[in-house]
Amino acid sequence: MFKGYKNAIYFTNWGTSGNSSYLPQELPVSELTHILYAFADIDANGTVKSSDAFADVGKRYARDDPFNRTRGHHAYGAVKQLYLHKKRNRNLKTLLSVGGFDYSPKFVPVAADAGRRRTFADSAVKMMADYGFDGIDLDWEYPADAEQAQHFVLLLKACREALDRFSFQHLLPYRFLLTVASPAGPVNSHKLDLPGMDPYVDIWNLMAYDYTGSWDNTTGHQSNLYRSPRHPSATKLSTDDAVRYYEGLGIRSSKILIGVPTYGRSFESTSGLGQAYAGVGSEGGGVLLYKTLPRPGASEMWDDEAKASWSYNNATRELVSYDTPRSTLYKARYVRRKKLGGAFFWEATGDRGGAASLVNTMSKTLGWLDESPNHLWYPMSQYDNIRWGMPGA
Repeated sequence: MFKGYKNAIYFTNWGTSGNSSYLPQELPVSELTHILYAFADIDANGTVKSSDAFADVGKRYARDDPFNRTRGHHAYGAVKQLYLHKKRNRNLKTLLSVGGFDYSPKFVPVAADAGRRRTFADSAVKMMADYGFDGIDLDWEYPADAEQAQHFVLLLKACREALDRFSFQHLLPYRFLLTVASPAGPVNSHKLDLPGMDPYVDIWNLMAYDYTGSWDNTTGHQSNLYRSPRHPSATKLSTDDAVRYYEGLGIRSSKILIGVPTYGRSFESTSGLGQAYAGVGSEGGGVLLYKTLPRPGASEMWDDEAKASWSYNNATRELVSYDTPRSTLYKARYVRRKKLGGAFFWEATGDRGGAASLVNTMSKTLGWLDESPNHLWYPMSQYDNIRWGMPGA
């Protein structure tokens, strides 16, 4: 039964530190249905582990006990804050995202071995329960061939079985989620056994961005909804193409979330869209946060065929491809028209607040957000405050 659209966001543990830190308390939780906490690491034997224990459970925020006067073994950091969000917003689900670009090579040997797959699945479920989360998200970028694709199917099967076994053993009438960050481009998506994966996957987070970048020889839209006949070299891929491919293989549309980037991709020394360029700049490898765009002196442009935004500076000859509230509005309408499951954002740090927020635009336009309940009871957690349900908070 349809219970509303999903509006999800990736929230990173490394984003909680540094001069431009984004804290878990800043998440716009009233506009979200799912938070995917990224990323957990993977040991050689398959054990899923924290990539930053201090950010996860050690960092003290305001109103946490700074002097360890509270007895017991407690989770602090982002984990505590995410649990508090769940407790105050009972339709908000949190997931442990494992892998990501940096840790993806570690999937290869683990997924290839039955024992390590079981270790991976059991340890991921344990960390999920320790943290008080509602599921697991796998982000393997990307299986390289048919053999690795089959290993991915077996890894998902092991995770689904571990999640169901966990619910059965603890008498929990709750289906913990298993989601996948999946590729939109044919180079990677065509290597996956999507029909084989689908029985184990609750949500497909379609990474509908990075369609172009420093690896291409022309500028282009990095997250366009459609191809543009007027700018074919700038729209070599499209979100609509990717959605149709998944649906054509039998993936139910209501399980697909389309990704929206909260960053832009820069191209320097170019005369415009679909043209040659020379470099992407030293700032972030050409990746710029949406909240800093458009840059001073740049004009924001609109491609009505592709339903995509970009900016161009005539003086510096810099072009930046990025999403805006206008392009996000069209994506939300596309979700509704195609009866997709919703959308997700990579990642929380880049968005603006207020009317210019991409998350807010998506939430308002989708209208009916997922009303399925989260789970709060984790008597098996190693952390006392999670196990006790964060009393008094």
